[in-house]
Amino acid sequence: MSGARRTVVFAGGGSGGHLSPGLAIAERMKDVAPGVRPLFLCSLRAIDAQMLGDAGVEFRPIPAEGFSWKPRGLLKFALGYAAGLRKAKDVMRAEGVEHVVSLGGFVTGPVTAAARSLRIPITLVNLDATPGRANRVAARRAHRVVSACETPGLPKFAEAIVGMPLRRSAMAPGGRAECRGQLGLDPVRPVLLVTGASQGASSLNSFMVAFALKHRELLAHWQVLHLAGNKGSPSAAELDAAYARAGVKALVLPFLNEMGLAWGAAELALSRAGANSVAEAEANHVPTVFVPYPYHRDLHQEANAKPLVRAGAAVLAYDRLDVAANMDSIGGPLETLLGDGRLRDEMESALRARPQVDAADAIARSILGISASGRVSH
Repeated sequence: MSGARRTVVFAGGGSGGHLSPGLAIAERMKDVAPGVRPLFLCSLRAIDAQMLGDAGVEFRPIPAEGFSWKPRGLLKFALGYAAGLRKAKDVMRAEGVEHVVSLGGFVTGPVTAAARSLRIPITLVNLDATPGRANRVAARRAHRVVSACETPGLPKFAEAIVGMPLRRSAMAPGGRAECRGQLGLDPVRPVLLVTGASQGASSLNSFMVAFALKHRELLAHWQVLHLAGNKGSPSAAELDAAYARAGVKALVLPFLNEMGLAWGAAELALSRAGANSVAEAEANHVPTVFVPYPYHRDLHQEANAKPLVRAGAAVLAYDRLDVAANMDSIGGPLETLLGDGRLRDEMESALRARPQVDAADAIARSILGISASGRVSH
């Protein structure tokens, strides 16, 4: 295909956790092969259009729906799957796609089925310690399966553990003082980062209102950077007012594209335990209280954080969905870390001792058949 523009499809969406790793791989692809054209086939959700539009990449929404056992939900899934399969086939034929990178989520089902029917190679990049239903299906269609992390429940699921692909914008662009300054924060005062990932977390938002009011003195020497999400309650505006009532210096934002600034500013974080969030905290050496998404029956986000917990580099807490209960389950470890600088330093040292790899570069080169020396493999 020398001289022709190479189109690689990235299939995934519905959350930032599915899209960010794909954007990282696409970023590195363009570094090593400037003629490559990444094309994202994503969901109809607003977060996909926002993230991909902000990143300046081409994308086409696919009319797929998540799986449900409820009769109406099952019908929507079936109709969405069929429509998504047709749309994906049309796009791949029209664009001359040479490879599909599956990132997980409900969009990958019809896209990988279309790719297989058209005999287009598929690489599945599994992002979670517990592969979801869509990934287990996509793995049977894929030519190669790699995983960002170990999959203890399915130890032979992937042929290689490669690490989490991270965008450059997820990495701190400078020291803490510089990152705080770019965000308009006090460059000297320590920062607690609170993030529920790309869509926010209402229960964490509510918890922080109560925590700030109860622990005014503890937070008096801190400032909070709170990424609240675009929906749910309390809203960013309500959170901002609550921090003001508590006398806590805070910057509340619905969303931040340059997550590297947030991690770079933070001395401590409270975060959901999605694989992407865990990897970003690790790569930026930020001690974190990880709170797994509570609505998964198996709490599978817990497995993402456990390697850091075992290394003494992070803490696990559990979202009880009740503010009073969360003041104990989340508030206890958070209070300890806010008040114990030596413990934070020990956790940061444990994070810095962990090996660092550029998984996005390795995956990009593998897909394109380009070695680290720049040679093209056949």
